[in-house]
Amino acid sequence: MGRFQVVGATVVDGSGRDPCDVAVAVEDGRVTELGASSANGERLDAGGLTMTPGLIDAHVHLGLSSPIQPQFSFQISAAEIAADIFAAAGAALDGGFTTVRDTGGIDGGVVTAIAKGKVRGPRVLSCGPVQCQTGGHGYYGAEWEPTDLWSSHHVPGLHALSMMAGNADELRRNVREAFRRGASFLKLCVTGGVVGGNDRLTDTQFTVEEIAVAVQEAASRGTYVTVHAHNNEGIRNAVEAGARCVEHGTDLDEPTAALMAARGVALVPTFTVVERLLHDPAAAGLDESVRDRLAGARERMARALIVAKEAGVRIGLGSDLIGPAQDRRGEELRLRARLETPMDVLVAATKTNAEIIGLTEVGVIAPGKQADLVLWNGNPLEDPDIFADPANAVLVVQTGRVVKDLR
Repeated sequence: MGRFQVVGATVVDGSGRDPCDVAVAVEDGRVTELGASSANGERLDAGGLTMTPGLIDAHVHLGLSSPIQPQFSFQISAAEIAADIFAAAGAALDGGFTTVRDTGGIDGGVVTAIAKGKVRGPRVLSCGPVQCQTGGHGYYGAEWEPTDLWSSHHVPGLHALSMMAGNADELRRNVREAFRRGASFLKLCVTGGVVGGNDRLTDTQFTVEEIAVAVQEAASRGTYVTVHAHNNEGIRNAVEAGARCVEHGTDLDEPTAALMAARGVALVPTFTVVERLLHDPAAAGLDESVRDRLAGARERMARALIVAKEAGVRIGLGSDLIGPAQDRRGEELRLRARLETPMDVLVAATKTNAEIIGLTEVGVIAPGKQADLVLWNGNPLEDPDIFADPANAVLVVQTGRVVKDLR
């Protein structure tokens, strides 16, 4: 579809400005005009629908789309893992997400397959394997399993969750390998996490000096480091080392939030994964003990969001969904709307996320921008629950192509 107009929709452009009723003209994959247009092309009637920019999920794990524990104990074949990854990619698109930032789990072949159009899916930016400290978060092998065997769980071109480093030199080698294999940014685990039997949320991992090695390697390639960080010490270490983004940020305090704001470091909270694992860890293929590790995390993450907002930190949005149930990625917007206005949440999932992940041509509906558009059944600013159900994304346009149409 080279040229078309969408008419009759209420347009929420992602900038935070008030909605308006305006036609949107698209040609050659870009928005060309807002308002009445005499241009030729198909006319898409969107009366009664609400248009937003394509949503962006800044924290996904497409490579963790199978049951977690069976995946890392060789109970699931590479073919089934691939099928689950590609199904999750298609589901993201169907839910209105035209761009995702994969923060660990897929190898470069998945990004290439989707970019070439061989598989339905959103635009994908990937860090490749997560960079982890030996014995730290991101290692899911058995307790008896030597760390050197961890790479045997990887499927080249498809799946590579993490790389282990015992010192700065090993980390430097690993991040160079990640870039060689197509990573567009880096992610380090600098604290313990929820999903893992070898660490706790209170554990701090990697030193400031070690994190700085990854920051230097990323900067030399014109890109950045984001970090998995729950406890405040790990967050502060990463900020002092030059990381540009913090994932989760569960125990962020006021002084560290002020430092983040001063240095332009963004925060991507992840409420959906916490909610899902509190209610049904088995659905993700995880043990019930995960609930104990999550005790109080939801409330602390909500407080961290407020602390960051008051400090002036730029705040994005990410779902962090893991396991097979990745079809309701928009749940993150619904949960965030309990803590912020629906407009603030939408801006976080569009304009702000685009800024955080370094894409200048998406995130808002404006002339010259890429035509990533979603038409919603109803008004999600009045009822943010609409975002949580993929069936409400009745029309999805990615770079000017209609990739879903339920009208």
